[in-house]
Amino acid sequence: MTERKPPGVPFDSFVDKQIRDAQGRGEFERLPGAGEPLPTEVDSTYDELWWIKRKLAREGLSVLPPALALRKEAEDALEAAYAAPSERIARKIIEDVNVKIKDMMFKPPPGPPLGKKPYDVEEVVREWRQRRAATTE
Repeated sequence: MTERKPPGVPFDSFVDKQIRDAQGRGEFERLPGAGEPLPTEVDSTYDELWWIKRKLAREGLSVLPPALALRKEAEDALEAAYAAPSERIARKIIEDVNVKIKDMMFKPPPGPPLGKKPYDVEEVVREWRQRRAATTE
Protein backbone atom coordinates (compact mmCIF):
# COMPACT_ATOMS: atom_id res chain seq x y z
CA MET A 1 0.00 0.00 0.00
CA THR A 2 1.56 3.25 -1.13
CA GLU A 3 -1.60 5.35 -1.00
CA ARG A 4 -1.45 8.15 1.55
CA LYS A 5 -4.27 8.99 3.91
CA PRO A 6 -6.19 11.99 2.52
CA PRO A 7 -6.34 15.00 4.82
CA GLY A 8 -9.50 15.24 6.89
CA VAL A 9 -10.27 11.51 6.74
CA PRO A 10 -10.09 9.82 10.15
CA PHE A 11 -7.32 7.23 10.38
CA ASP A 12 -9.76 4.47 11.43
CA SER A 13 -11.93 5.03 8.36
CA PHE A 14 -8.91 5.09 6.05
CA VAL A 15 -7.52 1.80 7.41
CA ASP A 16 -10.96 0.14 7.31
CA LYS A 17 -11.33 1.17 3.66
CA GLN A 18 -7.89 -0.29 2.82
CA ILE A 19 -8.86 -3.59 4.46
CA ARG A 20 -12.23 -3.72 2.67
CA ASP A 21 -10.56 -3.01 -0.68
CA ALA A 22 -7.99 -5.78 -0.09
CA GLN A 23 -10.76 -8.21 0.89
CA GLY A 24 -12.63 -7.27 -2.29
CA ARG A 25 -9.53 -8.09 -4.34
CA GLY A 26 -9.27 -11.45 -2.55
CA GLU A 27 -5.86 -10.75 -1.01
CA PHE A 28 -6.80 -12.47 2.26
CA GLU A 29 -8.04 -15.68 0.65
CA ARG A 30 -6.00 -18.90 0.72
CA LEU A 31 -3.43 -17.60 3.18
CA PRO A 32 -1.34 -20.25 4.96
CA GLY A 33 -3.08 -21.37 8.14
CA ALA A 34 -6.41 -19.79 7.19
CA GLY A 35 -9.22 -21.12 9.38
CA GLU A 36 -6.80 -22.88 11.73
CA PRO A 37 -6.17 -21.89 15.35
CA LEU A 38 -2.91 -20.15 16.12
CA PRO A 39 -0.31 -22.70 17.16
CA THR A 40 0.51 -22.67 20.85
CA GLU A 41 3.89 -23.42 22.28
CA VAL A 42 4.38 -26.00 25.02
CA ASP A 43 6.45 -23.48 26.96
CA SER A 44 4.05 -21.02 28.55
CA THR A 45 6.55 -18.13 28.82
CA TYR A 46 5.90 -15.33 26.37
CA ASP A 47 8.64 -14.50 23.89
CA GLU A 48 8.37 -11.18 22.06
CA LEU A 49 10.38 -12.55 19.15
CA TRP A 50 8.28 -15.71 18.62
CA TRP A 51 7.26 -14.64 15.12
CA ILE A 52 10.85 -13.96 14.04
CA LYS A 53 12.01 -17.32 15.37
CA ARG A 54 9.14 -19.10 13.65
CA LYS A 55 9.90 -17.37 10.33
CA LEU A 56 13.60 -18.26 10.56
CA ALA A 57 12.71 -21.89 11.31
CA ARG A 58 10.14 -22.02 8.50
CA GLU A 59 12.66 -20.67 5.98
CA GLY A 60 15.52 -22.81 7.28
CA LEU A 61 17.62 -19.82 8.32
CA SER A 62 19.72 -19.26 11.38
CA VAL A 63 21.48 -16.27 12.77
CA LEU A 64 24.85 -16.92 14.33
CA PRO A 65 27.53 -14.51 15.45
CA PRO A 66 30.16 -14.18 12.69
CA ALA A 67 32.79 -16.17 14.59
CA LEU A 68 30.44 -19.11 15.18
CA ALA A 69 29.27 -19.04 11.56
CA LEU A 70 32.91 -19.17 10.40
CA ARG A 71 33.70 -22.04 12.79
CA LYS A 72 30.85 -24.01 11.21
CA GLU A 73 32.00 -23.03 7.72
CA ALA A 74 35.58 -24.13 8.55
CA GLU A 75 34.42 -27.51 9.82
CA ASP A 76 32.24 -27.98 6.74
CA ALA A 77 35.16 -26.95 4.51
CA LEU A 78 37.42 -29.55 6.12
CA GLU A 79 34.86 -32.28 5.50
CA ALA A 80 34.35 -31.04 1.93
CA ALA A 81 38.11 -31.11 1.36
CA TYR A 82 38.35 -34.69 2.57
CA ALA A 83 35.51 -35.63 0.20
CA ALA A 84 36.90 -33.66 -2.75
CA PRO A 85 37.36 -35.56 -6.00
CA SER A 86 40.88 -34.20 -6.57
CA GLU A 87 43.84 -32.86 -4.63
CA ARG A 88 43.58 -29.54 -6.47
CA ILE A 89 39.98 -29.04 -5.30
CA ALA A 90 40.86 -30.08 -1.73
CA ARG A 91 43.68 -27.50 -1.68
CA LYS A 92 41.39 -24.79 -3.07
CA ILE A 93 38.69 -25.44 -0.44
CA ILE A 94 41.19 -25.22 2.43
CA GLU A 95 43.02 -22.20 1.01
CA ASP A 96 39.72 -20.32 0.62
CA VAL A 97 38.58 -20.99 4.18
CA ASN A 98 42.06 -20.13 5.50
CA VAL A 99 41.74 -16.66 3.97
CA LYS A 100 38.51 -16.11 5.90
CA ILE A 101 40.00 -17.48 9.13
CA LYS A 102 43.09 -15.25 8.85
CA ASP A 103 40.92 -12.24 8.08
CA MET A 104 38.81 -12.84 11.19
CA MET A 105 41.91 -13.47 13.33
CA PHE A 106 43.28 -10.02 12.48
CA LYS A 107 39.95 -8.17 12.46
CA PRO A 108 37.89 -9.90 15.14
CA PRO A 109 34.16 -9.13 15.09
CA PRO A 110 32.11 -8.62 18.23
CA GLY A 111 30.98 -11.79 19.93
CA PRO A 112 32.76 -14.94 21.05
CA PRO A 113 36.31 -15.56 19.87
CA LEU A 114 36.78 -17.67 16.75
CA GLY A 115 38.94 -20.30 18.47
CA LYS A 116 40.28 -21.55 15.12
CA LYS A 117 43.62 -21.20 13.42
CA PRO A 118 44.22 -21.69 9.69
CA TYR A 119 44.49 -25.28 8.58
CA ASP A 120 47.82 -26.68 7.42
CA VAL A 121 47.06 -27.26 3.75
CA GLU A 122 49.78 -29.90 3.35
CA GLU A 123 48.49 -31.81 6.37
CA VAL A 124 44.92 -31.77 5.05
CA VAL A 125 46.09 -32.93 1.62
CA ARG A 126 48.17 -35.70 3.25
CA GLU A 127 45.06 -36.81 5.17
CA TRP A 128 43.02 -36.56 1.93
CA ARG A 129 45.50 -38.88 0.19
CA GLN A 130 45.35 -41.40 3.05
CA ARG A 131 41.56 -41.41 3.06
CA ARG A 132 41.50 -41.71 -0.72
CA ALA A 133 43.90 -44.64 -0.63
CA ALA A 134 41.86 -46.36 2.08
CA THR A 135 38.63 -46.15 0.03
CA THR A 136 40.23 -47.49 -3.17
CA GLU A 137 41.66 -50.58 -1.49
